Amino acid sequence: MASKEMVRRGLQTVKAVVLDVDGVLSDGGLWWGPGGEEWKRFSFADIMAVSLARRAGLILALISGEDSPLVDRYAQKMLIRHVVKGCRNKAAALRQFSSTAGVKLEEVCFMGDDVNDLSAMAIVGLSAAPANAVAAVLQEANFVTTARGGHGAVRELIDAILAARGLRSQEVFTRE
Repeated sequence: MASKEMVRRGLQTVKAVVLDVDGVLSDGGLWWGPGGEEWKRFSFADIMAVSLARRAGLILALISGEDSPLVDRYAQKMLIRHVVKGCRNKAAALRQFSSTAGVKLEEVCFMGDDVNDLSAMAIVGLSAAPANAVAAVLQEANFVTTARGGHGAVRELIDAILAARGLRSQEVFTRE
């Protein structure tokens, strides 16, 4: 666990936010429709957060252990270019993202919720977790939201990044 000063500096210096999908952007639930299609629930608060982050100039990426077409659909809708699906080694994917996006790992915030996210959390400048992440992740995260995954956790993180830079969501939203 990082000190409050380290977290504040991390929030101020983040240039890229990389998110796990299931349990972070979604509530971790999975529904199957009658034709076998997958359904997931996403919070509009988190959708707005991704939009605000993009407007504020942050680079966004998704790294998911699942290989779901819903990840592509979300990325397409939210204009997220950097997407890795079916990922078993999230630290390696983050290193590749860092190189491709031109940001140092110290300038990356990764938000995850389960043990498969720990390797990624260990190599970034700021690690984050939703309130309902597993105990091992909560212990390692520098920033833990009060919101649960899929219920505004990403919004809480993005609002904290904006606030650390002296910005308010309303100001960022009205930018062209």
